[in-house]
Amino acid sequence: MLKSILDTIAKPFVWLGGVFARLGAILRVVLGIVLAVLLVLYGIFFWNTQVWNDFDPDYAEAYATATSTAGDVPEPSGGIVSDDADKNATAADKTPDKTCRRSMIVRAAADLTDFNVNQNGWISSMLLYKMGLFGIPWQSTPFFDNKAAFQQGAHQAVGRTAVELVDTLGRVRGTSEPDKDLQKARSDLQYNEFYWYWSFSPFGPKTPSPAVYRSAIKSFNKYNERLQSCDALFDARADNLLEFLDRIARDIGGTSATLRERSENYNSGWFDTRADDRFWFAYGQLYAYYGILTAARADFEDVIRERRLEAIWDELESQLRASLNISPFIISNGAEAGWIMPSHLATLGFYILRVRSNLVEIRTILDR
Repeated sequence: MLKSILDTIAKPFVWLGGVFARLGAILRVVLGIVLAVLLVLYGIFFWNTQVWNDFDPDYAEAYATATSTAGDVPEPSGGIVSDDADKNATAADKTPDKTCRRSMIVRAAADLTDFNVNQNGWISSMLLYKMGLFGIPWQSTPFFDNKAAFQQGAHQAVGRTAVELVDTLGRVRGTSEPDKDLQKARSDLQYNEFYWYWSFSPFGPKTPSPAVYRSAIKSFNKYNERLQSCDALFDARADNLLEFLDRIARDIGGTSATLRERSENYNSGWFDTRADDRFWFAYGQLYAYYGILTAARADFEDVIRERRLEAIWDELESQLRASLNISPFIISNGAEAGWIMPSHLATLGFYILRVRSNLVEIRTILDR
């Protein structure tokens, strides 16, 4: 019995060996080179999909150290000047030795993009990811797609943040011109995430997605440098924070609906090959928003203190951090009442709803 099974497994390899032996010397060399290149490419692909460099669930702590609102100008004595006249002053009104505080939200957006494309390889645009498993998309298999889904979720959160930075946070009451660096970053982050060096739709050469996203990092950093020099604007008003949180609540609300739909309509447990995509996309989104919302607390420090939001914001950050503790080795989409195969989608969805509830409560307080 065992011999029969081994013979069956070995048969394709024996056949390929026979074909290779019948080829001419030149064809053998060509085929050998092709196979060697594929082996190297698959090795690189495997490494990039399985190794998560600089992944740290506590990374957001780096954004909680600010002692003043973004854009504020420290006085020579160390006090904070936060009146509207100083915030809205032009570059010509600023003295060369004055410095303003950088935006932690912008720093978090730049760091998350750097994590996706510099500290790690951007999986979605890799050639072997696009080719799939013998033509089958990796999303339809249980292999090599978790990190790609995570990156896509984090990327969506950063892209959503970039839109709000351009439309509201990086300008005064929506009446001033949009900041050119923030506009550039937003445009770059909207670039197709699947582009390799060549595309068939539309046909022709392309700039790879990670190269464009690296340009967004430069634009974010350039804006923060200008903000530090008091040559840019950050409008840290309560209504801007309200609108920002409302957009985030809608974004994760859509993700929650996606998880619920998959959880309710598919109960294949460990054999649901699409459950891992949904899970890791949502996980990446929460990972990014944990840093962004921690950074928002620093950037809107005055508003949060005046509206006495410290306690509920602590709870918001606590729920976001707790959600990152859910990282099973194999994602299961079993029935919610099942006792053998758990429902990881329902578990993560629960935390998303808790986070969204906190966001709605903060929004309600700000709207009073």
